[in-house]
Amino acid sequence: MRRWGCVLALVLAAHAAGAEELSGTLQKIKETGKIAVAFQEAAVPFSYLDGNQKPVGYALDICARIADAVKRELGLPNLVVETVPVTSSTRIPLMTNGTIDLLCASTTNNAERQKLVTFTNTHFLSATRFAAKASSSLRRIDDLKGKTAVAIAGSTNIAQLNKVNVDRKLGITIVPAKDQAEAFLMLETDRAQAYVLDDVQLAVAIARSKEPAAYVISEDAFSKAEPFGIMLRKDDAPFKAIADRVTAELYQSPEIEKLYKTWFESPVPPTGTNFNYPMSAALRAAFKKPSSSPDPDAYAAE
Repeated sequence: MRRWGCVLALVLAAHAAGAEELSGTLQKIKETGKIAVAFQEAAVPFSYLDGNQKPVGYALDICARIADAVKRELGLPNLVVETVPVTSSTRIPLMTNGTIDLLCASTTNNAERQKLVTFTNTHFLSATRFAAKASSSLRRIDDLKGKTAVAIAGSTNIAQLNKVNVDRKLGITIVPAKDQAEAFLMLETDRAQAYVLDDVQLAVAIARSKEPAAYVISEDAFSKAEPFGIMLRKDDAPFKAIADRVTAELYQSPEIEKLYKTWFESPVPPTGTNFNYPMSAALRAAFKKPSSSPDPDAYAAE
């Protein structure tokens, strides 16, 4: 009995030691038996609600793989994946206070945000471009000389448009719009010859329009391509190591092509819209060498 008591004590001690090795997010997940996956309800096609009000999207599919890896790592076959809706203003506070563990959306990884949170390997690159009528022959920024362009008031996009306008002395008449719907309507009704926004959001707006074939997206950009990543808590190396390993393996495998095409080049729920947005050369290069750098210069296409 004494011998079996010693064996049991050793087993319990080993189990306790293993538990003590966990920290941060992994410890939280182990103790609660759940992982909190945050999403934004209208970040199409990265994360949004489908016709059944179920969270779906490109970034959520990536997060599902991270959750599966955590399940295996912690030996939690019944791990509960809890989805939590967030907004642009609540996502960082909810991450830093421990409410959410992963943010799966179209969140830009930049140096300013890195002071509060961190990110796993980049899953998308987006730059500011303009949409125009295909019949207008406007394809490059210099083509906008003397034209009218619309952008959303207070956005980074309108600031970038203003800077290029001044630097190149293009004489563009810049009109601020209150939101994306108003901005696209101005382009549609010819009150503006160009609509300036993140390129992927322009692709979504065009695909949802009455006549998608009537619009094109500019060849050149007002900004360098900025990285999007899955947001994690800062200073949590063990959890980030799992997320980085999973995403690196995905991005360097043929699976990423299938996943990308599912959300950007195929009909998606709830309306079967196809955004017809092929993978860029810069993103393809980034997938070959996964990185969580916030520096846009790190993602220049080879």
